[in-house]
Amino acid sequence: MSKPEDNFETNAIRTQVAKSQFLEHSVPLYLTSGFTFEDAEEMRASFAEEKQRNLYSRFSNPNTTEFVEKICVLEGAEDGYAFATGMAAVFSTFAALLNAGDHIVSARSVFGSTHSLFTKYFPKWNIQTSYFQVNEVHQIESLIQPNTKILYAESPTNPGVDVLDLAYLSSIAKKHDLLLIIDNCFATPYLQNPIQFGADLVIHSATKMIDGQGRVLGGVTVGRKDLIREIYLFSRNTGPALSPFNAWVLSKSLETLAVRAEKHCTNALQLAEYLENHPKVNWVKYPFLKSHPQYEIAKNQMRLGGSIVAFEVKGGLQAGKSFFDSIKMCSLSANLGDTRTIVTHPASTTHSKLSKEDKLAVGITDGMVRCSLGLEHIEDIVNDIAQALEKVN
Repeated sequence: MSKPEDNFETNAIRTQVAKSQFLEHSVPLYLTSGFTFEDAEEMRASFAEEKQRNLYSRFSNPNTTEFVEKICVLEGAEDGYAFATGMAAVFSTFAALLNAGDHIVSARSVFGSTHSLFTKYFPKWNIQTSYFQVNEVHQIESLIQPNTKILYAESPTNPGVDVLDLAYLSSIAKKHDLLLIIDNCFATPYLQNPIQFGADLVIHSATKMIDGQGRVLGGVTVGRKDLIREIYLFSRNTGPALSPFNAWVLSKSLETLAVRAEKHCTNALQLAEYLENHPKVNWVKYPFLKSHPQYEIAKNQMRLGGSIVAFEVKGGLQAGKSFFDSIKMCSLSANLGDTRTIVTHPASTTHSKLSKEDKLAVGITDGMVRCSLGLEHIEDIVNDIAQALEKVN
């Protein structure tokens, strides 16, 4: 694997697997399920891990290796493993590191499927989770038990775009000998590097901004080599590996992440500033708005504010429905991080499995809108949002 320079853009473009005998400029697709060996001894030594090489694409593949190595370089991580989806990364990371009877302390504001994992599935294996509110981080230490093993958070959160102080979380984790795991999906490696602030592991849904064009699914976990070793062994046996084709797409996508993220963030800030003064909007949350509760924290640990804006349409559920039905250009979708601007109603889609109380606990109201800013001209985005708001009674 070539080792590039120190700048993000160069790393994202020039981190590549070794060229083949054809000296290709762009890394080829390695669409093979398995790999061959010269003789019995090489095969034995390879499976005994005395020799580092590709054995089977469920374990590793040149395309997935390149993608993981890029994320490691961009995040400042020692090692990593790539998964078929972001949720496969979340589940496999926890499953590999936890035993029956262990305990998790997590921010209450997590993706709906992660919440289901913590509350519906892990309890079957006697793994319990205690939640703290993102605006009450002083609660964390009171939730830690003798069997607590992991401190977990998303920052910024989904869908409320709250920001947690990563250095503060790290100080608590180190004090109590916990693993700090951060979901960095909304920020991407370009905007934020949790390992710099003390995280042990970082998780991404590569389906989102890393792909950036709504084409493929993928996930990745990077961080401490000893922890990744456990995740690798678990995943090698359980099979959530990323496909070589998707890895190839995602690795190519990383080459343009920096320029895409700059435009996403510029559009997001401009929309947030417009909405902040709109008479039919109750509130707006965007990390780089000065009105954001964690603005100073965001400015300290993020390069820019990200691509997600959350706001509440006045009038509740019916007003929200009217707003969504009036959208013309923007997409109605549950995805995010696309070139196309997407508006989502979290209460009825991504977080619909939560109870009303659980939704309110993380700031999801009936009129809340999550807007993932795309790369269209900002005037066209604002005009579409504006005309939809005008139709709200």
